[in-house]
Amino acid sequence: MGDIETPSSTHPRQTVLLSVLPSKEFASSRKGMLLIAEVALSFVSFICFAASTAAAFVTFPLLEFLTALFLLFAYSIKFNERFKGFLWPLMDFLRCVTASIIFFIISIMSVSKYVDAASKAAGIFGFIATIVFALDFYLIFNELATFLKQGGGETNEEPSRQQGEFSDSDSD
Repeated sequence: MGDIETPSSTHPRQTVLLSVLPSKEFASSRKGMLLIAEVALSFVSFICFAASTAAAFVTFPLLEFLTALFLLFAYSIKFNERFKGFLWPLMDFLRCVTASIIFFIISIMSVSKYVDAASKAAGIFGFIATIVFALDFYLIFNELATFLKQGGGETNEEPSRQQGEFSDSDSD
């Protein structure tokens, strides 16, 4: 009688925690696993750079960690399906290309220029992140290429809509 909380009051806490985590279907998909690996590797690289003498490189792993984390949750809650006007695959492709290039550059500089163990570890995790980001942009590129080969990239309707003409119904 003196208990304020009942044993059943732990369910709201569990549902809040489960709503923050990515769904099991997405986390087990190929894209989900790649994004989870990108988040983890960017975070570990950020921590290693923060602890090293190569602290000048700490900004990029932090930014990449935050963008990969945002995309992980955006894809998990199907945020990309709500905003179809935004070019999600192109944004993701450009993010992966720039991340793989910049991670490769800062990893080379970290391993070759600095001698402390944290810089070397940051460089090694950066090289692993480079491979994961490169794999991700390769897979995105293949998906975009097959989409465009199937005729999904035709935009003949767009110029006619901008001019106010609906020639699709007139030409049939």
